[in-house]
Formats: sequence, C-alpha cells, structure tokens
Amino acid sequence: MPLELVTLPCLENNYAFLLHDEASGDTALVDAPEADPILDALDARGWRLGVILLTHHHYDHIDGVSALTRATGARVIGAGADAHRLPPLSQEVAPGEVLHICGAPAHVIDVPGHTVGHVAFHFPEDRLVFTGDSLMAMGCGRLFEGTPDQMWQSLGRLSTLPPDTLVCSGHEYTQTNARFAAGLGPASPALIERMDRIARARNAGLPTVPSTLAEELATNPFLRASDPAMKAALGMDGAPDAAVFTEIRARRDRF
Repeated sequence: MPLELVTLPCLENNYAFLLHDEASGDTALVDAPEADPILDALDARGWRLGVILLTHHHYDHIDGVSALTRATGARVIGAGADAHRLPPLSQEVAPGEVLHICGAPAHVIDVPGHTVGHVAFHFPEDRLVFTGDSLMAMGCGRLFEGTPDQMWQSLGRLSTLPPDTLVCSGHEYTQTNARFAAGLGPASPALIERMDRIARARNAGLPTVPSTLAEELATNPFLRASDPAMKAALGMDGAPDAAVFTEIRARRDRF
C-alpha cells in the first residue's frame, strides 16, 4: 500500500509532513517547525513517530525537534555536511544515499542554493519529493547562502523526476509567487487556471502544497528559465539559462 501523507500547517506559513505505513505502523516526519501541531496530529491518528528527516538548518524547519524527540524518542536524520548546525543527529546522510523510511526507499538529493547544506528526500515508489525551501510551489527559496548557479542546478536535478511526483515544499507562499509569475509576461492558460485554483484553495483555508512536478514545470517561472518564451518576455533572447534564472530570482527578491 502507498504511504499515507499528511500535510501539517505550522507557525505562520510553514508546512511539516507526516508519512505513515499502515502495514508496519511506522511513521516519519519531514521537518519540524514546531512540536504542538505535529504531536496533536500524531495523537489524533494514534501514530507513534519513529524518525524525523530534516531538509536544512533554518529555525523554522527544526525548532520542534527537541520537544518531539523528548516526547516520542524519534531518531533524527539530516545532512552530515550540516551536522554542526542541525539538532543532534542520530544518522548523518550524504547526497546519493538511499534510506529506508516507513518501508520505502528514500533517495537523498543535493539541493544547495537556499542554504549550502540543503537536501531533499525523494520517495520514488510513492511519487513524493520533500524539497524544503529549494523547489517550492510556484517558486524557489531565496538564496541566503548559495549561488544562483547552485540553485539552478538543484532545480535541474529535481526537474528530472517523474512529472506526477508530488512536490512537498516547506511554505505557503504560492499565491504571492503566482502573482509574481503573472507579472513576468503574458499569462499562459495553464498559469491562469492554476492561479484560479490557488485562489479558491486559499479562500477556503486549504493548503496549496503539495503540487505536482508537472504543474511546476508548466507554470513555475524558476523552472522556465530555459524557455525561449520566458527569455523573450524578460528581454533576454539567447541568454544562458542560468543568467535568466538569476534575473528571475533577482526580480522576485524585489517583488
């Protein structure tokens, strides 16, 4: 049976994600912005948390770890390269490793840009990828530590996953990201339709995360830096893809 996925709003606009394997009873968490909503969700379902996966070191992805480990005894897994600024890790991992989480393989992907030690976790059998603040719904993370070229390469790695993969990203920024995308040039029918769905979801108090990679490839401007139509809209015909991405990221920073 496929893993059960629960999207949990935390803090002001963060998301954490629970994964549950009904056959084994195993439960995992990806990122821990705060403990209480996660503990409440576990209690409501009668699940026991066994492992916490961390995408990167920012406080709004790790602040709940200490309370969660005290309450549940869960193991904590994160990038060995960032162990010095993550909560104490039970297991350090490196890009290219394959973990076994809730009975399913989970591939560790290197996605620097937002931070230099950022990783994503891809569950190919369940068509899930947990991207933290790398690839986001209609956007990508601000470049606090890495370079535009690093983020462009990270997005390229994620773009090669199957199009029906669910992209489980870390924040509810989708509506703002969509307004930014619409301002870059003539809105495509796919973007107009997605903006309408985003507005309906937010008006109903529903999350816009996760999204499918196919949606992101069609409408996320940060994945379209190689598209001649995007280059033309920006007045950058013939420019290198990475340069176009850099321009889009700079415009989003000023938006």
